[in-house]
Amino acid sequence: MILLLKLILAHLVGDFLLQPYAWVKEKESKKLASNKLYFHIGIHLLLNFLFLWNLKLWYIPLIIAVTHLAIDAWKLSFQNENNRRLLFFLDQLFHFLVIFGLYFLVERESIHFTISPVLLCYLTGAFFLTNPASIMIKTLISIYKPNTEIEKDESLENAGKYIGILERLLVFLFIATQHWEGVGFLIAAKSIFRFSDLTESKDRKLTEYILIGTLLSFGLAIVIALLSNYVVTVI
Repeated sequence: MILLLKLILAHLVGDFLLQPYAWVKEKESKKLASNKLYFHIGIHLLLNFLFLWNLKLWYIPLIIAVTHLAIDAWKLSFQNENNRRLLFFLDQLFHFLVIFGLYFLVERESIHFTISPVLLCYLTGAFFLTNPASIMIKTLISIYKPNTEIEKDESLENAGKYIGILERLLVFLFIATQHWEGVGFLIAAKSIFRFSDLTESKDRKLTEYILIGTLLSFGLAIVIALLSNYVVTVI
């Protein structure tokens, strides 16, 4: 299980934390001719070597790097505006299938590690709820484009993104520590703050858009927290 968590965490860091949006746009425009694609693969290769820190498993980072390049190349070659959302999730699915396949292939290997399995599990879950979850939620609701005044309003840059990350991390913390009442308090507090904005806007599409995003955010945080608690019990 430790091997699996290390591989998942390495993937999340490489795909969502250490891949600037400018790299993504350049890869989409230049496709296989983009240097950023190969920098991205190199980062994954290095991260997996660092996270595993075991030369006996040298082939795992190489397999992940090669398959990651193949999967990304396939995605870039066939991606367009109509299938962008579908290919995003298929891309992630294929990456995770490779990771799980390698885990089951070498699950009995003896791996030296210094970090607590429980801590590693919770760190992986918490990290997933930051930028990876933001991108997934944004991708899911990208089909909805309500004609609202959001873009005209003066607001802090990326404020919505960071609010979502903080609320998911708080939900994760409350459930991980068995304080479900904190989740209820957080939902109630956000509802109060949002109520006046939604009332004043008198925009049903905006209301529905925000509700979908909020429910997805809270729901994803709850699922990941429960899953992390379960994994900890079986480690």
